[in-house]
Amino acid sequence: MALKLQCCFFCICLVIFLSLGFWASQIEARVLAEMSMVDRHEQWMAQYGRVYKDAAEKEKRFLIFKNNVERIELFNRPGGNNYTLSINLFADLSDEEFKATRTGYRSLTGQRPSLNTEFRYNNVTDVPTSMDWREKGAVTPIKDQGSCGCCWAFTAVAAMEGITQLKTGNLISLSEQELVDCDNTNKGCNGGNIDKAFQFIVQNRGLTTESNYPYEEVDGTCSEEKAAEHAAMITGYEDVPSSNEQELLTAVANQPVSVAIDGSGHPFKYYSSGIFTGECGTNLDHAVTLIGYGVNEKGIKYWLVKNSWGTSWGENGYMRIQRDVAAKEGLCGLAMEPSYPTA
Repeated sequence: MALKLQCCFFCICLVIFLSLGFWASQIEARVLAEMSMVDRHEQWMAQYGRVYKDAAEKEKRFLIFKNNVERIELFNRPGGNNYTLSINLFADLSDEEFKATRTGYRSLTGQRPSLNTEFRYNNVTDVPTSMDWREKGAVTPIKDQGSCGCCWAFTAVAAMEGITQLKTGNLISLSEQELVDCDNTNKGCNGGNIDKAFQFIVQNRGLTTESNYPYEEVDGTCSEEKAAEHAAMITGYEDVPSSNEQELLTAVANQPVSVAIDGSGHPFKYYSSGIFTGECGTNLDHAVTLIGYGVNEKGIKYWLVKNSWGTSWGENGYMRIQRDVAAKEGLCGLAMEPSYPTA
């Protein structure tokens, strides 16, 4: 009997010992994982030159970074996705912070202020199977709006740079800051509308160059002297019929086109490569420029997008996003409010 009790006591001790060992190993693994994430955060901070004001801010940013990294890596696990995400410069921002500083489109659905109701490409049927306006010399290098919500100015300028090159043969980098400072119909870094930007440019009789009125990433006072030195002008603008990707295709086949898009979602802001087919709605909060289209080796049709988040985002600042989706609004609502300048 005593021997049985001794054996039972030994077994219980063994179980306790093994359990303690298991939990100790789990705790150790968790600590090592946290240490690894801390190291990754430090490396990321060095890569993007991020500096925090104090330890509390750093801890807050680390927790956001950790959550975003885990979501990105979960998405990137093998499983047949058509695109990948990356731990880019936005990794320590919450979704709300990102939307407040890196988007900035303000929709005017139902009251788009077009100066011309005509859609000049309405009867165009002969369009190329693919288009890339970069190859035609009609696209300036990728720019970066920074932490100013003026995507509306960047896409208006990009579309104007495109039509100017097509009409004159000269690719001129034009000034977004002039729009931010001088277009009082929009709200500068607090958001704006593409059509209203085109309307301002027409009334202003053009825009000056980027070099003459450089981008500052903040709202400033309009320099009338600089703004008077016009480098390019447009005569008007037109709206592509809403929610019609075929009509949008005919427009993009002829010139770069500005579009509004739902661009603040988690997959969109961490897009890295491939054809974006991801989760997004039709809450138009960002603005980009369609500079072409094509079909990949799997037969997936796509739009070629120029963004204004710098070259470290996406495919060196560009995105391929699925075209001809079932939803008539287009993926992320990109077919809802397209427009382009005329010259």
